[in-house]
Amino acid sequence: MAQSYSRLSVAAATLFLHLVSAFGAPSALNTIDTPQGGKIVYGRIAGATSEAGAMGAVLLAIHNEFGDKPNVGKIFRVHGTNSVAAFFNVVKRSQGNKPWAGMVIASTFAAGHIEAAVISDDAARFGATVNPMLKQLFGVWHPAGDAPAAAPQSGPVAALHQYVLPDKSASASLPDGWKVLPSSGGGTIMTEGPNGEGVSLGFPFRAFNTSDPRVQKTMQWALQGSGRNTGYAKALYYPYGGDLAKTFVDLLQMWRGKNGLQPVSIRISRESPLPRSAAMRCAQISGQMDARDGKGLRELNSVFCQGQLASIGSYMNLAYHTAVPMQFADKERATMGAILASFTVNQAIVQAEARAIAAPAIDAIHEVGRRAAQQAADAHAANDAHNRAVEQRWDSLDKGHQAFSNYLLDQTVIQDNDLHAHGTVWNQTADALVRENPQRFEYVNTPNFWKGIDY
Repeated sequence: MAQSYSRLSVAAATLFLHLVSAFGAPSALNTIDTPQGGKIVYGRIAGATSEAGAMGAVLLAIHNEFGDKPNVGKIFRVHGTNSVAAFFNVVKRSQGNKPWAGMVIASTFAAGHIEAAVISDDAARFGATVNPMLKQLFGVWHPAGDAPAAAPQSGPVAALHQYVLPDKSASASLPDGWKVLPSSGGGTIMTEGPNGEGVSLGFPFRAFNTSDPRVQKTMQWALQGSGRNTGYAKALYYPYGGDLAKTFVDLLQMWRGKNGLQPVSIRISRESPLPRSAAMRCAQISGQMDARDGKGLRELNSVFCQGQLASIGSYMNLAYHTAVPMQFADKERATMGAILASFTVNQAIVQAEARAIAAPAIDAIHEVGRRAAQQAADAHAANDAHNRAVEQRWDSLDKGHQAFSNYLLDQTVIQDNDLHAHGTVWNQTADALVRENPQRFEYVNTPNFWKGIDY
């Protein structure tokens, strides 16, 4: 496998010097900079007599470099090798408090000869880059007893070209002949290849926790009562905090059913937990799937992450997913890893969009919560008054749901003051109209949506 060795950045050079103290002489230290910014370092640990001691020396070097003690997970044996490893999270205190994540691996080559390796990347990107970096590492580093083919055989990475979403919220590098789907936007890229490949980057599954009594009432109202014609009838309802592979499969099947698509057949062969941050837990999932579209089995490779539980009982899940027909899987496996690793999100733009579009929806939800508390205090009020309040409550939530949907689709509601009309248009169109004629056109906040027109 061809490797890309490049000159280290200033920050990487500083880390290099600290790691030299753990790895020994500079000549024993090998480094690889990945194109996306991840780092691979490997070599012999001078003076180490055990794998645990080698891992400790490397983690101490990282502590000294970043000014923060790494948060280390449980030690485990690397699949298909005789090496031991552990994930870690650390904050770069000396470099702007940037969250960083990685894996440290140690192996005994011979008596008195202990080697270690570190793969690391920005914490937000590590879930997508860990697999490609492991393949790259084991392509050049072969601990004793570990098969050189520990990483699956694959063809070369295809020529890639960067694609940037129109709203500049995310980008990814894609091969020639691939098309980006219209459902992309707001930090999510959906794309298809010419051979039936499918890649989803940052695909959101917003769900409601069915263990929450409030959600249980909502679900009953939405699926059996007068709420059957609202957006909540199409929402995903699923218990929070379970096994990530099972959650991914179940939510995917549920989402397909809600959108009129037939279920797919999925067999999970492997699930590996990834470093956990304060805001999200993730797992790398691999297996096979059949979309029942006549193209047969596909090799599935996904990183699935679950966010924190919100006060209203909802939680966000994100999938970074590749599916390749089996006849092309060996040839394109490295390309799929490169696509995953290339995905980046401009958080500043996404957060700005969220503040402009989703914040009013959140305010509306808070107001709904206040009303719900008041309703609980007035539980003995007349049924008709109670029912009217409930309808108002769900009307507000429907507005909030539509605002969130607009955010995902890169759309905005505007008002034409001359015609006294509302319309939902792409963000770029809305910005142009308001900028060129602010007396006639203006943005519409979520509480001012018109029923039957805007939601």
